[in-house]
Order: sequence, then C-alpha cells, then structure tokens
Amino acid sequence: MTEEFGLIEPEEGEGDSFGDEWEEIDVSDTEADRIARKRDRKFNEFRKRLKDADQFKVTDSVFDDATFAAIYKLVQDGHVEAFGGPISTGKEANVYEALGAEGDIAVKIYRINASDFQHMREYLDGDPRFEGIGNDKSKIVLAWTRKEFANLERARAAGVRVPKPIAVERNVLVMELVGLVEERARRLAEVTVENPETAFEVVREYMRRLHGAGLVHGDLSEYNLIIHDGELVVIDLGQAVTVHHRNADDFLRRDCRNVATFFTRQGLDTDPDALYEYVTDESR
Repeated sequence: MTEEFGLIEPEEGEGDSFGDEWEEIDVSDTEADRIARKRDRKFNEFRKRLKDADQFKVTDSVFDDATFAAIYKLVQDGHVEAFGGPISTGKEANVYEALGAEGDIAVKIYRINASDFQHMREYLDGDPRFEGIGNDKSKIVLAWTRKEFANLERARAAGVRVPKPIAVERNVLVMELVGLVEERARRLAEVTVENPETAFEVVREYMRRLHGAGLVHGDLSEYNLIIHDGELVVIDLGQAVTVHHRNADDFLRRDCRNVATFFTRQGLDTDPDALYEYVTDESR
C-alpha cells in the first residue's frame, strides 16, 4: 500500500500561546436534559422512531432519555439529517454513519450506563479543565465527550490531522467521517507501510504539534492512526490530557514507546527517548 502522508498546516494565528490558558468546559445540564424532562409530543414521537430503527434496537436499553434528546437536539439544529448503519460498537461508545448538512458524518454516542468510569477518571482527574467534577456518572461521561470535542478543536488548530469536530450535545459527538463504511480508512496496524520513514516523520511531527498545543494523546499507537486518501489521521482523542495533567509525562513517554516500537518493527532505527526529546523540544 502506497501513501504520501502529507502534513497539513496549522490554522493561521494559532499555536503561540497553547498550553497556558484553557477553554471552560461546562458539565451542567444541557438543552437535551431539559428536552428529556419536558418530554413533549414531538420528542416522544422522535424517540419512538429512533428506538424502532434497526440500527438502534440493540442499544436502546442503554440509551437514556437524555441521550435520545441529545440526538433530537442535534437533528433540530441541522447537524444530523439521517442515520445510517453502525461503524463500530464498543464497550463505551457506538459510532454511526450519518448524513449531515454538508455530507457524510460520524456520530459517536457514549453510553452512560456502560462506560468504564475508572478508566475515564484516570485521564479526567488532574486535567485543569475538569477540577471538582465529582463522581456523578452522567457528568463524567458528559465531561469526557466535551473533552474529546475540545481536544479535536485544539489539535486541528495546531495542524494535526484529526476528524473535524462539528457539534457536541451532552454525550453525543458529531464529527467528520474519515472514510465511508464500505471503503473505511485503515488503521496503521492493518496495512503494509511501504514508506515507513515518511510515516514516522509525520507521526512524530503531529506528536510535537499536539504537545506544542498543550496536549498529550495518552493512548497513541498504530491502532489510533489511520490512513485515508494519502493522509495519516490521528483518532480517539477522548483521553488526551493537557500537559499540566499530573500523569502527562508518563502518558507521553508511553506514547513514544508505542510509536517507536511499531516503527522499529517496520525496519527503522527508532528510539523512544529520542522521540520524546523531539516531541518536547520547544526550540523546533
């Protein structure tokens, strides 16, 4: 498989003060919660249609009313026009192909009652954006979803190729669909990398840009890097933490070990410590 792996450019005016100031992320009740409490006729009809749809039948038992209300609000706001089939069904979230205002999109729905809260807390606790979140399961998942949206925005502004975030409502995230279901983008682990030198240069540069934007991916490996239309795309930024997180350095060193190990298997002479130095070198 041959790829070009071209780098994208950071957004103009971005990148000078990353890591010092953080966007406020509100985890209080959303419009979706208010819609769910009101439960008017239009919402009840929408909820019934959605629960009766084939792609939701296996999961409706773990979607609460506020989740259906979040989808309802996203439809009302024009972000989602129609749902297709599931792209992936995981322990914590389902991802669906959908139609948006400008074409195909992905809708990621985190399940409140099925998520691994202890796993989430490892990444939320210590992130300055989520101090004092407590142990409310709903708020933890809401915080995680909004964190993923915020991380995608920040990464994209820094020139890291990630799925473009479109909208977020409660525990539902709408973003760019990278590759169609029938022609899905392949994880780096699934392909034969014919130009590993270039691929490694792109990955380490994206790691450096993420760090410069004040973020550490925290779970980076060949399973969270996909190839689409000659581009390397970084995915699954839900767990990404700020550089101020108490475990950020440990997470970054783990990312460096994972990436170096993969490219060593591709025949490159890579070293995790050298990769760490490259990523954290502020003079570049």
